[in-house]
Amino acid sequence: MNLYALSTVVNILVGWPTSVSIVVAALIVLVYTALGGLSAAIYNEVMQFFVIMALLLPVTFVGLHKVGGYDGLVAKITANSPDAALQLSSWPGTNLTGIADPVLSVLGIVFGLGFVLSFGYWTTNFAEVQRALSAKNMSAARRTPLIGAYYKSFVVLVVAIPGMLAAVISPELAEYKAKVAENPDYAGGEVTYNNALELLLRDLLPNGMLGVAIAGLVAAFMAGMAANVSSFNTVFTYDIWQAYIVKDKPDDYYLRVGRIATVCGCLIAILTAFIAAGYNNIMDYLQTLFSFFNAPLFATFLLGMFWKRMTPMAGGFGLVAGTLAAITVDRLVAFGVLTMSGQGPSFVAAIAAFVVDIVMSVLVTLVTKPKPNAELVGLVWSLTPRHTLKGEAHPGDDAWYRKPVVLGVGVLVIAVVLNVIFW
Repeated sequence: MNLYALSTVVNILVGWPTSVSIVVAALIVLVYTALGGLSAAIYNEVMQFFVIMALLLPVTFVGLHKVGGYDGLVAKITANSPDAALQLSSWPGTNLTGIADPVLSVLGIVFGLGFVLSFGYWTTNFAEVQRALSAKNMSAARRTPLIGAYYKSFVVLVVAIPGMLAAVISPELAEYKAKVAENPDYAGGEVTYNNALELLLRDLLPNGMLGVAIAGLVAAFMAGMAANVSSFNTVFTYDIWQAYIVKDKPDDYYLRVGRIATVCGCLIAILTAFIAAGYNNIMDYLQTLFSFFNAPLFATFLLGMFWKRMTPMAGGFGLVAGTLAAITVDRLVAFGVLTMSGQGPSFVAAIAAFVVDIVMSVLVTLVTKPKPNAELVGLVWSLTPRHTLKGEAHPGDDAWYRKPVVLGVGVLVIAVVLNVIFW
């Protein structure tokens, strides 16, 4: 996904072909990830965060100024769209889900997106989990996702609003939007919704700022790819190769395996980038992947963490069944058996994957032998002593602003306020 997003930026702003952009970016990421490892990926992520925010905030403010503020943006959307009310409101979200029934649309958003996909992203997406695992101590690990959530909370300001601005400022995107409104299956034209940000940058920023913008976007997409490649490397090397295939080898051996896995990860990323090119909205592609993999994994994660009776065989069968359920929903939509568009199929597929995984896991658990309690300490919540969850105390960790509860409440308040404002 990140590779394809990068290729669209370079294609619109520089003119390089998509295939060239994808391969060149993959080679750069391969070099610095293989040489610098996880540290290089994390440091690049931190740097790109500040660069991308320094880019998106000015673009948002300049765009709003050009259309006459937020009220002017609303007026332009209302004037150009017969379904403006649906575009300007989160509920019932029928434009987003492609589900005509408002009640079912809200159910898909709240349960499919809000619970299964969102919770699954934060708890089972290894690119996120790996950042916590790389923290210096348990206290820092617990703070890692909470600090990241503050940035995520402001996505509506630096992603959603620029997207709305692009639809009224960019003539190409406005034309594409009108044709999609007439025919949801429209796939023609030189631009799609994936090009919204780069079109906005092109139309709003002077040349000097445009160079900084390109650098920020390139760094952001490369950092995203590096995170996924390093996660793939870690999971394959330590959780699969070392655990089940070749055991008890020196560290140098596993380091070489990890570098080979990094190369393979980049090749897979190139392949998936071309797959993503087939979607007119990259978020549809991303949510589809999450419904296939994160949704069933989240169900298994919940059962395994809170139910000590859960067995490894049940987890395996549950994951397979959940993934197959999500793929089935996706194919039924593709063949026209189910009528949905946009991200609705992903939300419904996530719900199906979660429910089927839970049911299958419970059924298999009841006919298989559980592991002894002694082997589940540290893995199952009820069997893990509370004092071990905090780890060793480190200087400064007891400061009030570092407490997970304080950070959690703070980000929850921000999320609620923003949702009320942009309801």
